[in-house]
Parts: sequence; structure tokens; C-alpha cells
Amino acid sequence: MTDDARDGRGAHDAVDARAIDDPASLSLAAFAATIDHTVLGPETTLADMEALLDEAAEHGMNACIPPCYVAEAAEYAPDVTLATVVGFPHGQHAPTVKRVEAEDAWDDGADELDLVINVGRLRAGDDEAVREEIAEVVAAVPVPVKVIIETALLSDEEKRRACAAARDADAAMVKTSTGFASRGATVADVELMSEYLPVKASGGVGSYDEAVAMLEAGAVRIGASSGVDIVVGHPDA
Repeated sequence: MTDDARDGRGAHDAVDARAIDDPASLSLAAFAATIDHTVLGPETTLADMEALLDEAAEHGMNACIPPCYVAEAAEYAPDVTLATVVGFPHGQHAPTVKRVEAEDAWDDGADELDLVINVGRLRAGDDEAVREEIAEVVAAVPVPVKVIIETALLSDEEKRRACAAARDADAAMVKTSTGFASRGATVADVELMSEYLPVKASGGVGSYDEAVAMLEAGAVRIGASSGVDIVVGHPDA
């Protein structure tokens, strides 16, 4: 992506990350803008990604796609806010690899990055290594970084430490899940995480009512492969 084209993407940088006072009263457009319509499975093809972008554009959603397709996506759907993943799905890449992956994604046209922490290091008590790794990625790119802490694998105390590390590393958001663990977002996890940073609730959210419940718990963004089903559940759809 050229510098001019990349700079032009600032028109749809991060969706407003302030807490939503009354999610059920959001207009259809405002509600759709909280949804990161997602396709991240290992079998995802270019055609799958383009179909998802068509749906995101039609319904006013963002898109979260595999990093290998970001350059094509930025050209195919320049008006859709593009998120991609870093260190996905297990978070055990070397820190330098995560930084380079983030830089490449930004250079290809990503507007936001969803970074998976090293859960093993966190659970072993090496919170500083987790914070440093997040901070290195945050410093490497001029776009919002959402930190995936994989709540299904953590105790509440570990979730708090992960969120504190993300906050101290200047991340933009914390995200519940990759969608590849035993479960996804819960209201309780969103409530806990929102004490630290804005939250993206991801994994297992499949309907309008479920999305509203996450937003009421403190989320500001929803990650879901069923974004269309969620949006068409809005009363004004």
C-alpha cells in the first residue's frame, strides 16, 4: 500500500471506544458499527474473505480477517474498517515476530490489530514479559491494538493481571477470546475487563440480544462470525 493510500484510511480509524450508556437505544447504524464481522478459520479462502467484506459493507460493520488477505481486502473494500490478528491464535510467537507481523499488517492496510498475549508467560507470573511484548507492538504501529487475553484459559486473578498489562502497555482495548478456546465471551468477563480498558466481546455472541447484553456489561465492540444475524436482529433492520 502506498503512503498516500495508507494515510487516507484515517477516515475510518477506530470506532469510538467510549462506554455506551444505553445500547438498546443505539440506532441501526451506530449498532452495526460496534460489530467486527469475522472470518478467521484456517480454511478461509480469498473468496470467503471477499464475501464477508461484502456483508460488512452492506450492513455497516467492520471486518476482522486473516493477515494474509489484508492487502487484498484494503483494495477490495477501502471503506470498510479492517482489523486483523497478530500472534493468532495461541500467542506463542516470539515478540519480534509479533512486532513484524503487526508492522506488515499496518503496511498492507489494516486499521486495527487484535494481538494475542502469551498466555503461558502470564500464567507463569511473568507479567512484565507480557507487558513488554504488548508495548512493543503498540509502539510499532499507529493504529489501535486490541489485546486478546483468552479468558477461557485464565482465572479471574489472571484476567486482571492480563488487563493491567494491556493497560500499562497503552493498548486501545482488551478482547475476551480468539474463538478457538473452549468458550468465548461472558457478561462476567466483560464486566471485569471493562474496569481496565474498553472491551471487545468475542466468541459465542450470535444474536442481537446477546450482543446488547455484552454492550450493557461494558463492551464497546463485538467480534462475531455471525455479524449479519446480529445486525438484522436490530429493531430497525
